[in-house]
Amino acid sequence: MILTNLTATYTDLYQITMGQVYFLKGAANDRVVFDYFFRKIPFKGGYAIYAGLQDVLEILQNLSFSADDLEYLKSQGFNKDYVDSLKDFKFRGCIYSAPEGDLIFPTRPILRVEATMLEAQLIETVLLNIINFQSLIATKAARVKQVAKDKILSDFGLRRSHALGGLSASRATIIGGFNSTSNVLAGKDYDIPIAGTMAHSFIQSYDDELAAFRDFAEGRPDDCILLVDTYDTLKSGVPNAITVGKEMEAKGKKLVAIRLDSGDLAYLAKKARKMLDDAGLPYVKIAASNQLDEYVIKSLMDQQAPIDIYGVGTNLVTGQPDAAFDGVYKLCLSNDQPRIKLSENLSKTTLPDRKQVWRLYDQDGFLFGADAISLYDETDIDVMHHAYEPHKQLDIRNITKKPLLKKVFDNGEILTGSPSLSDISKYSQEQLSLLPDEYKRFEYPHNYKIGISSKLRALRNDLREKYKVKKG
Repeated sequence: MILTNLTATYTDLYQITMGQVYFLKGAANDRVVFDYFFRKIPFKGGYAIYAGLQDVLEILQNLSFSADDLEYLKSQGFNKDYVDSLKDFKFRGCIYSAPEGDLIFPTRPILRVEATMLEAQLIETVLLNIINFQSLIATKAARVKQVAKDKILSDFGLRRSHALGGLSASRATIIGGFNSTSNVLAGKDYDIPIAGTMAHSFIQSYDDELAAFRDFAEGRPDDCILLVDTYDTLKSGVPNAITVGKEMEAKGKKLVAIRLDSGDLAYLAKKARKMLDDAGLPYVKIAASNQLDEYVIKSLMDQQAPIDIYGVGTNLVTGQPDAAFDGVYKLCLSNDQPRIKLSENLSKTTLPDRKQVWRLYDQDGFLFGADAISLYDETDIDVMHHAYEPHKQLDIRNITKKPLLKKVFDNGEILTGSPSLSDISKYSQEQLSLLPDEYKRFEYPHNYKIGISSKLRALRNDLREKYKVKKG
């Protein structure tokens, strides 16, 4: 798999530069803790989906500097002794994480890294790169799945994706609830079902549409989907598809679907459905593509368009309209000393020390709409305080709480096994089913509450006071 072949130079320059300072000052092996979290839910939504964890773990298991990497770093002026020390680099730290596919919300830790300073610094960029992108795309896919309900969803985005990011995008769409991808390499590397149809150019290369359909059906008799809008959808494309469908029946085969890729999709789908049914081909499905997203599909569903398969491309794999996930990686402990990053804006002041996150459930087992953050060794939290509005708090003594951060990687070994994408997707869909509908609205969703324990709030406030710059 391409991603697991990355070397440790897949990073930003400042990670290696800071690493050299730590090395020269004898601090490279200082023990530190970093948190990964994000600040803003994309798409103005009420939730996000956590994706990319397994890829990150597999990358870290194999991450090292090649001989070519080391020679390159020497050519860039890095200290020879420092570069030589990187020859034996391997990430031997441990990682605590929420389950991949989980629902995630702003400001609370999603993943915790405990390692040496050098190790933790050198993995930052690849961790952010993979998790931020896959979480963005998985969230977009989940929104599409939310409105498409039980329709078949296929990722058609490779040609519009961000170069090799198309591999990560295809993986993330499955976690978000898609069924298949057109991306053959992603299908091979991630064991994703692959699906596809034909291009207009195939039909244009023939003198007539019917001959093109016949040859395609002959070459793909068990998985034939015909693109019907090259010339005239209702006067040419669908009638020719019906002809081929009947010919396939006579040979003991079945036409799987027709595909609409332009025009008024709801109108054309309704007309095509009637034509197929009247011709005795009720089993032939209708697929649709062309600049689809959750809003277009919601409109088609509201119009009761008889579309069975949605091929979603550009808007999905590029995360439109947001295009980036606001995930960050912040130091919270160094040599057993809690660390904090201050800001005039309290919402950008980080939470110090090792932490645990608790998910709250109501008496019926549904999400309570809140996660509580505590110090890692707290086991009983009575009250959670609003992280940034000091006078708001919530009594949670009688509410079921489950810890989310569990050890998933230790001393070079993955502890989670190799969960399949279908299992991760199933888990994600189960979690979404527990989230009340008001958090899943596309417009003005409820704000999921994130609170902190009394002990964590006191520690943060003490550190804010300690490091506050005195004016005057």
